[in-house]
This record gives sequence, C-alpha cells and structure tokens, in this order.
Amino acid sequence: RMQNSRSKPCSCPSLKLREVASMYFTMVAAFLVILVVALQGSAPRQSDFPYKVPLDPQGLLELSWNVSYPEQVVNFQLLIRDLKFGLIFGMSDRGEFENADLAVLWSDGHSSFFGDAWSDAKGQLHMDSQQDYQLLGARRAPEGLYLLFRRAFSTCDPKDYLIEDGTVHLIYGILEKPVQSLQAINVSALPGGLQRVQLLKPNISIPELPSDVRTMEITAPDVVIPSQETTYWCYMAELPEGFPKHHIVMYEPVVTAGNEALVHHMEVFQCAAEFDSFPLYNGPCDSKMKPDRLNFCRHVLAAWAMGAQAFYYPEEAGLAFGGPGSSRYLRLEIHYHNPLVFKGRRDSSGIRLYYTATLRPHDAGIMELGLVYTPVMAIPPGEDGFILTGYCTDKCTQLALPASGIRIFASQLHTHLAGRKVVTVLARDGREKQVVNADRHYSPHFQEIRMLKEVVAVFPGDELITTCTYNTEDRSRATVGGFGILEEMCVNYVHYYPQSQLELCKSAVDPGYLHRYFNLVNRFNDEEICMCPQVSVPQQFYSIPWNTFNRDVLKSLYGFAPISMHCNKSSAVRFPGEWEKQPLPIITERLREPVPRCPPSPGSQPAAPVPVNLGQLRRD
Repeated sequence: RMQNSRSKPCSCPSLKLREVASMYFTMVAAFLVILVVALQGSAPRQSDFPYKVPLDPQGLLELSWNVSYPEQVVNFQLLIRDLKFGLIFGMSDRGEFENADLAVLWSDGHSSFFGDAWSDAKGQLHMDSQQDYQLLGARRAPEGLYLLFRRAFSTCDPKDYLIEDGTVHLIYGILEKPVQSLQAINVSALPGGLQRVQLLKPNISIPELPSDVRTMEITAPDVVIPSQETTYWCYMAELPEGFPKHHIVMYEPVVTAGNEALVHHMEVFQCAAEFDSFPLYNGPCDSKMKPDRLNFCRHVLAAWAMGAQAFYYPEEAGLAFGGPGSSRYLRLEIHYHNPLVFKGRRDSSGIRLYYTATLRPHDAGIMELGLVYTPVMAIPPGEDGFILTGYCTDKCTQLALPASGIRIFASQLHTHLAGRKVVTVLARDGREKQVVNADRHYSPHFQEIRMLKEVVAVFPGDELITTCTYNTEDRSRATVGGFGILEEMCVNYVHYYPQSQLELCKSAVDPGYLHRYFNLVNRFNDEEICMCPQVSVPQQFYSIPWNTFNRDVLKSLYGFAPISMHCNKSSAVRFPGEWEKQPLPIITERLREPVPRCPPSPGSQPAAPVPVNLGQLRRD
C-alpha cells in the first residue's frame, strides 16, 4: 500500500532537469542563475524518490528524497498541496526554528523567489552568502506544486547544517501573507513544525525473497484513535496452534490510508514462553485495565518509525518465531501522534511480516549493549551534555561469542527523554576499530531499527563501548538510571547472526565505589546526606547539593571506577566467572573524527535569490 502514491508513472524530464542543473551550477561561476520554470508538467516518477514522509499532521506537505553517495548529495522533492505565499524548509540541531539552515520559497504577491538562508538566535532570516540549496525546478500538477532542490551532505559553510548518519530534525513553516523580502521573515512567528527522519538511508542491495514466502499482518482491529495528542495502543494477537518454527525475512508497515501523519511508530513484541496464555487485550497501553502480564511481552520482533522503509534480513539469516520454546502470543504497540486532536479517526495500521518455513542457515539474534538499568548511574541536573558509558568487555565476548564471531547488521538505539546522542564503537586490543552505530542528533521520540551501511564483524575478545550524552538543563534534581520515563537508559539493541547465548552485555559502576563517593560528598558538604543503609541510592542522589565539585567528582568516578559487568544468557543468568569490580577497558587509540568533504564550489554565486515563475499566487 505504501507504493501507491498519487503520482502516476510518467515520462517526465526530472532526471534530465537534475543533470542539466547540476552541470549548469558547476560550470557557471559568478553569475546569477535564473531558472524560469514551466508551470505545466506531470508529477515526477515516484521511483526517482524512494523515501517519503509527511511533514505536517494534515499531510499537506509531503517530502520525498533520494541519496547519491557518489555525489554526496540529497535530492529533495517537496509536494505542497496548498501553496499560499511560500514556505520555509530546513534542518536544525534538534528541530528549533532558531539557528536553522533553510531553503525558502517566498512571494511578494507578484514575483516568487527561492533562496538558501539561515536564521539567527532570534529567528530572523538572513540570505546565506553561500547558496547551497540548489533549485532544480518547480512544476504544478493536479495535486499541488512540486519543488525540486538538492543539497550536499557537507558544504563547509559555517551557517549550514552537516547532514550525517542518524536522525535529522527537519522543520517547515508556512508563509500565509506576501513578504517583501526574505529578511522580513521571522521564522519564530510562522505556523510550522518539525519532522524527524533518517535522511542518509543505507545504500544496500535488497535480498531476494524466498519463493515460499508467506505474509502475516499484525494490525489494530479498526481502533478509534483517541482524541488526545499522544496515545500508545496495545493489541494482543496470537499465532495459530502448533505454529512451527519459521524465519521472518522481512517486514514492512501497513498504514491505514489517510492516517500517514498520525501513526508515529509501531512495534511487534513476542511474549515470554514461560506463560501458557496471555489475555487478548485491546486498548491503551497505559490503561488501568491493561493486564500486568502484558509486561512480559518485551522481545522485539519488528519495529517501524515514520519515514522508515521495509526492513530486510540478510539472506543468510532470519528471525526465528514459532515452534517449541517460543510463545504463540504477540503484542502490537502503536504510538499515535495526534496534535490536532482529530476525533473519530479509525485505524487498522500495523506491521506485515514476511516469513518462510525454509529456514536460512542462521537464526538472527538481538543483544543488548550499554548500561544496566540501575540508579547507580545518574546525571546531575542542569547539564547540557553529560556523558555515561556502558561496556561490553573483552572478557565477556571471549567467553560468550563463537570462535568465528558474529555479524551485526542492524541496530536500534534507546534512551529516555534526556538522551541527545548515542554512539557504539567496536574496539580490539585497546584500539577503536569502527563505529557500529552513531546518532549525534538522537531523539527519544524517533527510535527505529536501522539497517547498517556495512555489516560489523565482532570476534571473541573484542569490546563494544556505548556512550550516551544527556541534557538535563530543564531538571532540578538528579536523573537516575531505571525503567521510569523520567529515569534514564543507555541501550543499543544490536541485531546480528548467528544467534549466540549472549543476550545482554552491559555494565554499571561498582556500587562500593559509588558508596565512597557519597561518603566523600558528605564530608565536603555541611549538609548531612544520610548514608544509612536504609536510604536508597536515588534518595542519596536527590539530596546532593550539585555544586561544581560534586559534579566533577561524579564525572571522574564514572571515568575510572571499576565496573560491575552483566554478561548474561537469555535466561537472565550470568555466564560463569567473576564479574564484579572489573577494570574499565583501556583505550589507547581513538577513531579519528571524519573530516567533512567540501564539495567543489559551484563558483562564487552571489547571495541572491533565484526568481521562480509560479504565476500569480492566490490571495485568500
């Protein structure tokens, strides 16, 4: 269903237009380039822009894009269904309208212009001295106006956003009145919003599906979406009695037509095998009516977030489900994001699993990396970038991984609300070797399983180090690790094959060393912090006066104190061995930060807007 777009395949000149524009911009220097665009024309072919996401909750702005890794550019196609007097589109660190990098289409009521701009800390727009959003064309179609433009990943312009792997916060704003100049626009006052996407999709070849592939849809049963901004909906499904072991080889979203802007993300979980049955609940996940047993349905089978495509397993592996030792019960969880509070919308969205009875050579597994869910790892309040690190040590991988190693092909990063960056690095013999997954603009509101650009091989004796960066500027007391939404996590769920017994490889600071920290803080502060054993770790953290000394000592404690390692089998039992008071891995050689590649400058284009012939824009 996702393939059916409003645009029909057609022989349209979009590719030629793109090539011509690209040659034109590289050859012509120091001239104002005027692109006068024909009004008529059919919609571009959808296959040219394989990725698509609605920008606004009503679906009036639809963004499609493709990525050219050889050229290091993203080509955008923006469908504007209801053009008023223009719009702004762009990127910023976390979706703010201030300090943003923007492409702007605006009209003074007679003439229309396109330009590359940036907003300052007050939201005021300025024409960029280096025009890096390149207009490729604009054309009207029955469904609206298509605007085509491109942007290099890296422009080496200090006012521009660096497009990198991971989450990108896209922003949009609607110009409802004519504007005399770009400088007359203050973005802070515009109606608009943000959308999160992974722009740089991995350029991997899609494996062929087996001939005996079958599909199963786990979808909500015609749910009425509650008229509130955020709802997590839980629906229980069950596999047929005696369903034998199969391999899931692919899955894709099934989104009810018209609800594309409301279905934010979806996950399918398998329940724990130790229970014979689960109640077939259908309702909000936070309802008091939800049976507690549903909390034992936590094993992720599939996860999708808005803007994500189908997920494919590598051809030599599949995710096992069904058969003995596997629960027949599945839980579908859908996050509805309904900021316009639509009433009475019905929904039957969910996930379509593609599975085969012809088992592939390997079962895929999921392993948890990062920090143990424990209050001993805490973040002081008022921090703009506090770092916590979780380790999967060489001792654990040496013991638990097969001699031939494992191959990581996908990853899902996870924190709660204070998480801002998550990075997992593979280290061998004390040297960082490669990044497994990094998201430097991570958002807890956008968690998808991402296929990796290249498979990462991990061998016994390797280390996997996961670092999370948190922002607690809006909090007045310490944030401790734990399951609550106002507590924190630092996790990377890595998807790999062949499945091993190692299900969890995480760490936390040694509790004895934390106790010494509390004693030290107590001695250096007049205020009494009760150290009695009956006071919980969170209570002790909450009572600390957060001066510079107490912050810095906690930071350095986490940077040198020994760790408690959790090297666990699937039954939550540790592998045999000594795991307490383990030394921190010593890293002697760090990976170099990649140096952005600056594109060849298309000549010193003057900072002037490009006139666009759109005819008269309507006055409401």
